[in-house]
This record gives sequence, structure tokens and C-alpha cells, in this order.
Amino acid sequence: MSRKLRIVHCFRSPVGGLFRHVRDLAHAQFAAGHDVGIICDSTTGGAYEDQLFEGIEKVLALGVKRTPMQRHVGPGDLAAAWRTYRIISELRPDILHGHGAKGGAYARLFGSFSRASRSRVARVYTPHGGSLHYDVDTLTGQAFFAAERLLGRATDQLLFVSDYERKTYETKVGVPLAPYRLVYNGLQAEEFAAVRADKNAADLLYVGMMRDLKGPDLLIEAAANAATSMGRRLSVTMVGDGDDKPRYQNRAEALRDRLDIRFLPAMAARDAFKLGRIMVVPSRAEAMPYIVLEALAARKPMIASAVGGIPEIFGKNSPALVHPETNDLADRIITALSDEKAYRSVMPTQAELKKRFSADEMAREIEAAYTATLDRLT
Repeated sequence: MSRKLRIVHCFRSPVGGLFRHVRDLAHAQFAAGHDVGIICDSTTGGAYEDQLFEGIEKVLALGVKRTPMQRHVGPGDLAAAWRTYRIISELRPDILHGHGAKGGAYARLFGSFSRASRSRVARVYTPHGGSLHYDVDTLTGQAFFAAERLLGRATDQLLFVSDYERKTYETKVGVPLAPYRLVYNGLQAEEFAAVRADKNAADLLYVGMMRDLKGPDLLIEAAANAATSMGRRLSVTMVGDGDDKPRYQNRAEALRDRLDIRFLPAMAARDAFKLGRIMVVPSRAEAMPYIVLEALAARKPMIASAVGGIPEIFGKNSPALVHPETNDLADRIITALSDEKAYRSVMPTQAELKKRFSADEMAREIEAAYTATLDRLT
């Protein structure tokens, strides 16, 4: 890109893969000589996320602007929207990149408002699943998809993190009005180093947000069923935070005759990978989860739901994939634990992962999309 840009990433929740995606982009865009800033919610995240902010603030010339943002639509959205608009107006971005449903709505709405008072800003949107997870047959889903169709007219560039996400958008929202690209999430070269499990590692490991969409409840029930079939207690380590965590802890306590479950707060993924032998990603819905890529790069054998973009990582016929329901998951747990060496052999190769999921390539593709978008607007 020939000129220095002011790039602002707007999203609600600074946790999980979406936050990882933004941090990677911010580092790459800083290295390319651009001024970068972040706008996100101030009520989400904990000590681990605070550490991540400390690590990235040094590359953010436009700073980190955190303000309360509700997860669900409600009266508080008006105040949050006004605060966010004022921040965007002060930052004067050339690129306003919205991530997720709320970040995407704010970026496109307020990017449009900004055009009335100054030079054009490019309105870029990456869904990261977001509202696309809703069912088209529900009133909530219909409302969100109607909103997405309206916002599509205020979108200059769509970026999808998986082909599944693109197809879902076309099915639920419609063929995009704006130009779009598929850009896979990517990993840094150093992330392809193996992580060995500790001697006292649990049989099974979960790393992610503690909410039903990610399926921790499915793992708990499936592990209990597998323990019954195998005739022994199974150990499970669950790493992460979220509003539903107390409910999972209560259920784990009720199943302690079959399961030994340890709950730990969010931590760096590669630190968590040492705590279990078989990684389980039991999500009910996903776009292109970083945790799957990170675990495979670290050479962790894995069981994962065949949802969202996950089959694009493994291949749709991979024996590592399961339906997000307890019986199928329990059967695969039994298979994996019965012969861990054989199960490890069905994972994707490192060469294939490195070729398809590179952070450098991700950053180059997104910068090319920014360039093309700005060229169209001039």
C-alpha cells in the first residue's frame, strides 16, 4: 500500500479467536507502517485479556478505546452507539473494519455517517460467524438477517474467514452486494512447534469460552457416557471463562463418580495444551476457530465438531470430525483414548497446515482487499 493509513478495528468482545484475529492484523499493519486502533467492549474479558491488551498497546498508534457494549440488542445500545460514534469521529479512520455482528453494524453505520462530514472511509466487514449462527426460522434470526441485508448496502468490502461462512451468508442473507474475499485465519511460524502434554495431563482437554454455543455441556455429558462404557473414571481439564461456567461446574460435581473435571481460567493456548492429551472442540457452531488451528499446529490429537469451517481444516471425511451431540462425541472419545497413537496419525499434516493457514498470507490478503476498496472509492 503506497500511503500510510489510519485503520480502526471495531468489535464487541475482546476474547477468543476474534480478538486473536484482530491482534494479528494489528501487529501486521503496524509492521507495514500504518496507524492502527481498536474499539471494543469494556465489560468483557478478565485478567488474561488485560495482559493481551498490554502486549498490543505498544503497536496501536490510535490506541485502545474501550466502552460498554451490550451483547444483546436493548435500550442500552443507543448510549453505546453514541459513544462509539464519537470515538470513531475522533479517530478519523481511512479503513473502518468491523468484526462480528455488533462491530460490523457499528462500523458500517458510523462509517456511513462519517462520509457526510469528511472524506470517504472504507467500510469493511468480517462476520466471524456472528449473527449468521441464528436460525432462519426464528424471529430473532429473521430480524438479524433483515438488518444484515440493509447493512449490506453500506458495506464496501466483505471478508469471510471460511467458505462455509460465505455460503451461509448467501443462504441466510443473500448474495453480497459488496465485493467479497475468502481469507483464512492464519498462524505465526513459531506456532508450529510441538507442545508435549504434562505427565499428569488429563485424558481430555477443552479450551474456549464457557457458553453453550461452544459445547462444554456436550463434552461433559459425552465424557460421562464414555467413562461408563470404558469402565473407568475419565479426567477432563476445561480452560476458559464465561457466564455459563457455574452451570457446567454444578453438572461436573453431579458426575464426579465418573468424571474428574478441573476448571481453570483462560490462559495462553499453548500453556493450556500441556494440560490434556486429547483436545476436544465440541462446538455447536463456528466460523473458522483459531483454537483448532493452534492445537493442530502444536501437534495435539483432536476431536472436533463438523460445523462451520472446521471441515475445511480437516477435510470433510476426516475421522476426527463428529456431530455436535453426546452419543457421537462419546463414541469418538472412546476410539481416541483406546489407541491414542493410531488416533494421532489421522490428524492433518504440518506441511498442509503451514501452506493453507499462514498469518503472513492472511495479512497480505486483507491489505490487498483494503487497497482495492480504497481504489474503488476514489
